[in-house]
Amino acid sequence: MPIWFKHMLSVLVSVPALLLGTMSDAQAQSYPGKPVRMIIPFAAGGPTDLFGRIVAQKLTELWSQTVVVENRPGASTIIGTEAASKAAPDGYTLLLGTSTSHAANVSLFSKLPYDPNKDFAPISFLGITPLILVVHPSVPAQTVQELIALAKAKPGQLNYAGGSSSAHAGGSMFRTLAGIDIVHVPYKSNAPGLADVIGGQVQMMFDALNTALPHVNSGRLRALAVTSGQRIGAVPNLPTMIEAGVPGYELTAWFAMYAPAGTPKEIVSKVAADLARIAKMPDVVDKTRSQGIEIASSTPEELAARQRNEITKWAKIVRDSGMVVQ
Repeated sequence: MPIWFKHMLSVLVSVPALLLGTMSDAQAQSYPGKPVRMIIPFAAGGPTDLFGRIVAQKLTELWSQTVVVENRPGASTIIGTEAASKAAPDGYTLLLGTSTSHAANVSLFSKLPYDPNKDFAPISFLGITPLILVVHPSVPAQTVQELIALAKAKPGQLNYAGGSSSAHAGGSMFRTLAGIDIVHVPYKSNAPGLADVIGGQVQMMFDALNTALPHVNSGRLRALAVTSGQRIGAVPNLPTMIEAGVPGYELTAWFAMYAPAGTPKEIVSKVAADLARIAKMPDVVDKTRSQGIEIASSTPEELAARQRNEITKWAKIVRDSGMVVQ
């Protein structure tokens, strides 16, 4: 084969790759060219929804394109997460994932309609938050130890609400580590569960700070402890579960942004960079911190590594807490 012909072939082979690279760069530079959908696999008004709307508003401002929040609650985040996994990988569908959707569910369900590792393109870790143990004011317990004593005096008569894996795990860990018999009442999401605790239909709940704290401040709920390893600035006088006399009790929930697998890397990188900018905005830091959330950011690779570690961590939590695998 003549040398000139070989050279021509190599040029022809390289042209499509160059064109693809140029198209990808142009696609990223023009992104987003229309409104972006952000699926939140929880009901409106819940902790993930409130946090997600802060992020969505800031992305809207940065992009001059509306980021539309779509709440798809149910089945422990499975409904919304599955929908996101099947969306077109063009950058116009994002998912606000959590420790429930991308870690705990792997151990809580024998079969998932999505693979958290294979069906998503990780974009950025977004933050972490502890839970807060709240009870209805009618519950005659001012401390965690008094609540434990009450539960032991009335085995099987106290209920705890759970609309997420974190909330469910919170109660299950309490039951196991404190050696008490309390009953899980499941909900599609945390918001209706919290409403029933406020209404007195359920006695207690491990909920996120940003949704429970306003009701604590108004007197409609009583807070007993936080589930983090250290006290939280938003509620500095509230002890940790460990300080309250439950050794080994530490549990936090987290948020992260994902896109369907196959989304162009250039778009993923752009979204990750913009989320990093948002995480450093003073007004966002102050607002989320007042809600007990430590906002953060990461590279897509860092989120992927963290997710793998969290799947292992939650497998141990589910096993040790005695949560039922469905």
